[in-house]
Amino acid sequence: MGLLDIFKTQRDIVKEEIVEVPWHVLSKMDQLDEILEESKTKPVAIFKHSTRCGISRGVLKLLEKNYNLTDDQLKLYYLDLLQNRDISNKIAARFNVHHESPQMIVIKNGVVVHHDSHHAIEASHLEKFI
Repeated sequence: MGLLDIFKTQRDIVKEEIVEVPWHVLSKMDQLDEILEESKTKPVAIFKHSTRCGISRGVLKLLEKNYNLTDDQLKLYYLDLLQNRDISNKIAARFNVHHESPQMIVIKNGVVVHHDSHHAIEASHLEKFI
């Protein structure tokens, strides 16, 4: 604790403790090819989120609170379903995973190795694939 820390508010202290989740926005169809290639060198996860759904919002907050992996360990993509439903449909078809929301899909070596939906989504599940 430095001398100037006495001037920090409780909010400032909490903000310093928050670790930012290294999200990558998935918003273009051609990114799916990039994701397949990336998955050959490290696992990739796609979080499909509905911005109008309370359950999805709660799952997202809990995931962000408990997520502690780095971008070097796992690349984490965020897909806004309301803005990119066509990409979500392509993911379901390409990876043969039934669409749900919220949903987490883990891809390793070009294939889906895990997927969860709703309250089954947990940050700890992702640690198994690094």
